[in-house]
Amino acid sequence: MYKKLLLSLVLLTSAAWLQAQAYPQSSPTQTPGEKSGHMTVEGCLQGADGNYTLTAENGTIYQLTGNTAELKEHVGHEVQITGKSSGSNAASTPSESAGGAQQATLDVKSMKHIAKTCKSAAK
Repeated sequence: MYKKLLLSLVLLTSAAWLQAQAYPQSSPTQTPGEKSGHMTVEGCLQGADGNYTLTAENGTIYQLTGNTAELKEHVGHEVQITGKSSGSNAASTPSESAGGAQQATLDVKSMKHIAKTCKSAAK
């Protein structure tokens, strides 16, 4: 009886952990406790010389502005950017770019390194 209970508990815990790993991380999320318009987005960082973009898994391309000084060494990496969406190109109403992907502007407040390779590059 004890072994069956323990096995059930292990299987249930494993299933919950796998479900948590499958939860999408790239969609914009409202940062708790901050003013409206602040969000955290995870994606692939691209660009150079102060002209950077972040491509989320859902296809939204964020033009990054503001505090971009620390981004240079993370180009081509998976990062998490926290910032404020701005103007009419806010993530809630993205415009269409030339490639057909959605584009928005994000004013960078902070950056967290996630991985040295982009998830989208592995697809």
